[in-house]
Parts: sequence; C-alpha cells; structure tokens
Amino acid sequence: MRTNHRVLAATATTAGVLATALLGTPPAAGARAVPELASRATGTAVTGNGTGNGTIGGDLLAGHGIIAPAGVKPPPKTEASSYVIADADTGQVLAAKDPHGRYLPASTLKTLTAVTLIPRLDKNRKVKPSEEACNVEGSAVGIVPEPIYKVDDLMRALLMVSGNDAAVALAEANGGLKKTLADMNKEAHRLQANDTVAKTPNGLDAPGQRSSAYDLALIARAGLALPDFREYISTKVAKFPAPKDDPKKKKKKRRDDSDASESPRPAYYEMANHNRLLGRYKGMLGVKNGWTSKALGSFVGAAKRDGHTVIVVIMHHPGGFWEEVSKLLDWGFAARGKAAPVGRLVGPVPDPTPSSSPLAVRPSPSASADGVGAARARGEDPASKGSGPTTPLLIGGGALVVLALGAYGLRRRRKTTGDTAD
Repeated sequence: MRTNHRVLAATATTAGVLATALLGTPPAAGARAVPELASRATGTAVTGNGTGNGTIGGDLLAGHGIIAPAGVKPPPKTEASSYVIADADTGQVLAAKDPHGRYLPASTLKTLTAVTLIPRLDKNRKVKPSEEACNVEGSAVGIVPEPIYKVDDLMRALLMVSGNDAAVALAEANGGLKKTLADMNKEAHRLQANDTVAKTPNGLDAPGQRSSAYDLALIARAGLALPDFREYISTKVAKFPAPKDDPKKKKKKRRDDSDASESPRPAYYEMANHNRLLGRYKGMLGVKNGWTSKALGSFVGAAKRDGHTVIVVIMHHPGGFWEEVSKLLDWGFAARGKAAPVGRLVGPVPDPTPSSSPLAVRPSPSASADGVGAARARGEDPASKGSGPTTPLLIGGGALVVLALGAYGLRRRRKTTGDTAD
C-alpha cells in the first residue's frame, strides 16, 4: 500500500495554517506581524490610533502650518515654530502649528525622564551621586557626591529648577545612563510619542535627540496622571538637602585667639520653581520650561479651571514666551467644548495580552513534578485533572492535534508497508 503524498501535503499545509492561527507562529521572512510605529507625520499608526494618512492623532495634524478649527476666533499669534493646544481631559487637540515637527526639546525632555523614572524608583531611597553627575554643565541644583539625597529630592530639583545634575543622578539610581535612556525611549514608544528620541536624561543638546509639540503634550498628559509628578510641578518653593560643615576645617579665630561663635550651617537650602506662571496664571498646575542656544525656548504647561485641564506646548521660540503662553491657554479654555477638534492625543499602546500559545506556557519537567507533588499534598489526584498549562492545547488546538495524529498514522502505515520517501 502506497502513501497518498497529496493527502500528506494537504495535511501538513492545513496543520501549518492552524499552527499559525493558534500558536502565533511568526510570519514569513520579510512580513510584518504588526504595523511599524514610524514617524507620526508619514508613518503607519497603530490600528485605531491614527486615521486616513496614517498621522497619529489625525489627518490634519500632518500639516506644518497653523491648524485651527472653523467657527471660532483663531488662536493668538506666537513666535514659536511649533505648538499644540489640547484638552487634557478628553484628549482633543484644539489647535496646533507644525505639531509633529521635530525640534530639540531642551529641558522639556525632563518630563519624559520623570514619567519614566517615577514609577521605577522608590522616592525614599537614598542616592549618592557620582562626581560625573555633580559636574554636569548647565542649570544645576548643586549636588555633591554624598548620600544625603532622596530620589524625592532629586525629582523636585529635576522638575522645579531644571537640575541637569539631578537628572544624571537619577539615571545612575536607575542603573546608569545607558539603561535609563533605553527606558526613556521605550516609554516614549509606549506613549506613542514616536517623534521623540532621548539621547540625554536632562535635555542638553545631543546629536539625534528630538521631540515634537505633539509628543510633549502626550508625555505631559501621562505625567499629570501621576500624583507625584503633579506635586513636583506645582511646588513653588521646596527645601533641598545641603552638605554639612566639614569638621576637619579649622574654626576661625578672633584677634584675641578665642573661638569665633558662628551660626551652624543649615542642613538645607531653598529652591524656587522656574515656571514663572505658577501663582501668576489662574489655575496653573505647572510642568516644564527649557532653553538652549540651539533649541531656543520651549515650554510645556498645564492649567486647570472649572474642573477642566488645558495643555499648551510650544517649541523653538526665539524670545520671551510667558505672555504668549498665557494667551494660548486662555484661548484653549474659551474654545474647549465649542470648537471642533483638529485631532486628538492618543492613548498608550495597549499592553500585550497574555499568549494563549501552548508553547508559551508549557511547563518545564521540574515545574510539572512540583505541581503534581503539590496536588498530592492537597489530597487531589493529578491524573483526574487537566495538566494545568497544557490544557489550552487540548481545547484551543484540538483540530491541530487531530491533524497531527492523522499525519502520524500515515507515516506509521508507510513504514510498515515498506514505502520510501520521495
């Protein structure tokens, strides 16, 4: 009796299709299992988070000029090259200008640092900064290589006074610069902030580093959902640990050789928030401003009035922007609920659902033995129950098992009749 090779081929093909469907087998070489998270302005959006031309947040946000709704007064003028005005509660983008334009973020990138590290670091953990962290250029809170700082202190310094040194110290506490930058970029992609690439934890200009007004709005919205983030950005004045006097230093002497009576050095000093709108603009919650000679001025701000929060982001502004930001916020509150949105702030990429693949959950022999032993200890008969994680194979993959058994039977029959393979 000869084997029907066509039946074998059909069986193998059908089994392969079922394996792909049931077990999540990777697609053929060159195929993509999921849409690529590419540039927002030209790339492909995750299903459900982009529309039409593939721009995340909506078709209109692909534009480079001013994008404003019809039927309402246009947004006030600003010298910023890019901006976004959004309703933080609904996610509606109310108006924008070059929202996906990629610019240097300066210290507004510290919002991503905070959003990434706040959930990862214990706020009460003590940190001893390295000499490298203490000597970072630019704005600094003035840390020293002593274990006198909590993560909580460094986060305040990061967001209140834009401490570049605090940013590096926090990165060290998270396992180092390389790991922290990887975590930041992973978080950016999770938030679908795909215009953003972090090369530093503090926003100091670096080759390849970039963000967009749209992305910074996404990051700010994510930060506002974190209680600690909201507290840090809204704090006007806070105490920061100061190093104690060195006991080895000689005391000053009076002319009569008696010790001079000196007031003890305080164990802290005060730092004030750099956001000039805190306490000046009604409802201002805060967030972050930044500036470098290449990035120019940038600002991420959020304010809350009558139970509604509006976010304004500006990038690449050549001069003072505080008054312009105030007017953009005013326009946002006036237009919210009245103007048709020009886009929306998308949500994060959904967490992957647990795989139903039997291969992904197949226990190791030792794990199976442990499970049997535990069942017997409870007075249960393991043989009378499903084998735990392998049960989905018997249910979801029933058809696959039947086909596999059929193929096996054909192979056995072929061997017993002396047939040879082609």
